[in-house]
Amino acid sequence: MNRSEPLPVTVLCGLADPREAASAPALPPFDSRVLAFLSDLSAALLADRRVKEYPDVTTFAFFCRRASLESLRRPYGALPDRLGRGLVFHIAPGNVPMNFAYTLTAALLAGNANIVKASSRDFEQTGLVCAAIEGLLAGAHAALRPYLNVVSYPRERQDITEAFSALCDARVIWGGDETIRCVRQAALPPRAFDITFADRWSALVADAQAVAEMDSQTLRAAAQGFYNDTYLFDQNACTAPRLVYWLGEGVSLATAQERFWRAVWEYAQPRYPIDPVVAVDKRTALYRAALTLPGARLAPMPDNVVTRIRLDALPPEAADFRCGGGCFLEFASPTLDALAPLLTQKAQTLSVLGLSPSALRDFALRGGVRGADRITLIGHTLDFALIWDGYDLIDTLSRRIAA
Repeated sequence: MNRSEPLPVTVLCGLADPREAASAPALPPFDSRVLAFLSDLSAALLADRRVKEYPDVTTFAFFCRRASLESLRRPYGALPDRLGRGLVFHIAPGNVPMNFAYTLTAALLAGNANIVKASSRDFEQTGLVCAAIEGLLAGAHAALRPYLNVVSYPRERQDITEAFSALCDARVIWGGDETIRCVRQAALPPRAFDITFADRWSALVADAQAVAEMDSQTLRAAAQGFYNDTYLFDQNACTAPRLVYWLGEGVSLATAQERFWRAVWEYAQPRYPIDPVVAVDKRTALYRAALTLPGARLAPMPDNVVTRIRLDALPPEAADFRCGGGCFLEFASPTLDALAPLLTQKAQTLSVLGLSPSALRDFALRGGVRGADRITLIGHTLDFALIWDGYDLIDTLSRRIAA
């Protein structure tokens, strides 16, 4: 595409021609101007009454507060010899509305100018955040306009993807394997590189004894956390557990399962109306599991808001199972041994209930597993961090100048 031709994109915020961002100077990581902008963005979002309708926007606003930014910066110490790589082109996923804002923020904190292709779906959250950004760029933060470009265009317009890819120093791709293959057909400059966040799966590991003995208030909080991890995005996020792996056996296991799933159902039932299409998908998923997974059978629940498919064994194929809408595989063992073979490169997040994340991390390190890059407490799988999927985004999206 000729640089003199206008790009047929919808600019949601930033430059009228986002290609001009390629000439923006690189900034130091955690530049003071960037921190001030993000802090003001947080304040602008939290002052907007409409934001209260969208918990994911509120969470992002708190992520951008000054205190939060300082806690993100602290582990890196002084970085006097680093600059951003230049221009980062992002392909945001279509199923998580606020991902575009987090990927933009991470690369901005690393010192880069950015062009973000937002989802072509008409998410209200995208409009709210981009309007707030545009408002700040029209005022005191005008100098940062080249660094904050969010655009929308049909995914079929590979020529536009090629035009942005030809300019960038790094490309960040979020999406399914097919999306990544398609985007990679667009050539990069010789020194540019891809960071890919591909389709992956996640699981919850729960200690049966701890759950069986948990007080009712703690149990309800765990159920709420599990709901947020899974139901908020219909289990479409890679971080959403599809498998619940119980550590335990005997009476404590049965008690824990009954208590936990009852609490999840009581929390989800009034908040998650089952669409008929989802109900059919769940039934189809059960039949598919029965054909492909050993001993797969439906566990009893009051209705299909929560669908549990118990397994007698945990073959590698269990990692490929997906349904959504509150459909979970369930397996129990007195040890973690059966989990290890599933922790391939396709495994992303392990959340924990009743045991410490460090215990699971130590298990992963001892086993030399190739997946499971994140281990977090239940209820926090969606929490964004600057180390994601095994990539340190500040380190990867900046460069060191040796002297």
